[in-house]
Amino acid sequence: MWQELFAAICLVLVIEGMMPFLSPATWRKQLLLIAQLNDKQIRTIGLLSMLAGAGLLYVVKSWPN
Repeated sequence: MWQELFAAICLVLVIEGMMPFLSPATWRKQLLLIAQLNDKQIRTIGLLSMLAGAGLLYVVKSWPN
């Protein structure tokens, strides 16, 4: 179980690092736009992201082998 958790964390780091590596200017612009959102909007985006991730994880884990 721990190995799967660490693998998932590694994948998050790879995915998070892709945008600043591939297009730093676009990444910077997106960060500036996010900084202008209020706390409620950021929390809503975070909640939707977590729900989407949990839902996708459930689907992937439910697929027959």
